[in-house]
Amino acid sequence: MTETDKETRAAMSPLFLTLTVLFCVCLIVSNLMEIKTVALGPLTLTAGVVVFPLSYIINDCMVEVYGFRKARFVIWLGFAANLMVSLLLQLGILLPGTPEWQGQEAMSLIFGAVPRILAASFTAFLCGSMVNAYVMSRMRRRQGDRGFSLRAILSTLFGESVDSAVFFPVAFAGTLSWTMICTLMVTQVVLKTAYEILVLPLTLVVVKRLRRIERTRADIDEGISYKWWKINEI
Repeated sequence: MTETDKETRAAMSPLFLTLTVLFCVCLIVSNLMEIKTVALGPLTLTAGVVVFPLSYIINDCMVEVYGFRKARFVIWLGFAANLMVSLLLQLGILLPGTPEWQGQEAMSLIFGAVPRILAASFTAFLCGSMVNAYVMSRMRRRQGDRGFSLRAILSTLFGESVDSAVFFPVAFAGTLSWTMICTLMVTQVVLKTAYEILVLPLTLVVVKRLRRIERTRADIDEGISYKWWKINEI
């Protein structure tokens, strides 16, 4: 079996498809959960913080095992799926209800889109996820299969920093003070990176098992293009 055949087999494997579906589900669910605020001691967070970091962990696994090109494709797929769900929810809200329907106000309150928030969320996700994948890939090219833990932590730190730096200013500039915005940014980055560190032992087990099953090359990202829009290169 040639190296190209191995890459093709890995890209079409049930494990790759499962990770792709999980990635998209995590994005969609975290977006739906964002409307609820939760108290964590003195901190006020959104419920989505429980789910969203899982997408970064899955992203790390994909880059590590399948390479940046396939991770890039899955990131765009997750972006498209999230956008589609948001648009379909708005359509559902706009459709006229029957006389018996009593939940229009609640549905509009929960799923009603604020364009500015949606734009901030989608842009931040795309930028943060791409940066996360880029850092993972570049470090892996230098380190080979060694040093996954460091790659996972640093890529999450960079990715979440970019995500927060895009989302909070775009979403809340003019409505919250810059002191509050900066506090929210730092809090989100610290908590999500801590989440990555906390589940790192499980991530290591998953990556090790994926490597053994898929048998992809350590230099899978050698000579690739890191341009975000090259989604046809998978």
